[in-house]
Amino acid sequence: MDTAAAMLDEMPVADVSLNELSRRVGLAKSNVLRYFESREAVLLELLDVFLESWLTELADELAAGIEAHAAPQVRAGQLAEILSRSLAGRVVLCDLIGAQGGVLEHNVSVEVVKRHKRSYLTRTEAMAKLLRRHVPELGEDTQLLCLLILVSAGALSSYVPPPPSVLAAYADEPALAVFNLELRDALRLSFTSTLLGVLPRD
Repeated sequence: MDTAAAMLDEMPVADVSLNELSRRVGLAKSNVLRYFESREAVLLELLDVFLESWLTELADELAAGIEAHAAPQVRAGQLAEILSRSLAGRVVLCDLIGAQGGVLEHNVSVEVVKRHKRSYLTRTEAMAKLLRRHVPELGEDTQLLCLLILVSAGALSSYVPPPPSVLAAYADEPALAVFNLELRDALRLSFTSTLLGVLPRD
């Protein structure tokens, strides 16, 4: 697990292979497969570990950054700012979330999927509890909102930073660069729109 985490500091999720992981830990691939049925199973375990770690740190960030007696719209804006800053600083976590549905939940058994989904349910419940503690006005659907926030973070992180060909296109046609956003800015815009949109109207 530590070796896989170190590999993700060097390369995107798509480039992590079971062969390279086996080589780095000094085991035959068949021996690694005794513990994890596929590279996707390894990465799903890491996603859970990284989510748990992030939520622990997020609790402190929210406690320090949200004004308890501010208006709901103000607190929602502060929440969006903290979430965007926090997730933008965790590129590997965002990369794993982005790969979750389209890649990591494939090539795994039903048992691995159920174990992963149970853990993910626990993490989103904890996240929803955190968000409601500071913005209770978000209401009963906060857990679904948390899922949408995480999915947005994963999706937006796949566009940032752009590959060299896209940067070259922006350089050739500066008008196209309106799409060249920093991850934190893109997340803040997405989260602010979502959070303010679900607040009850007067």
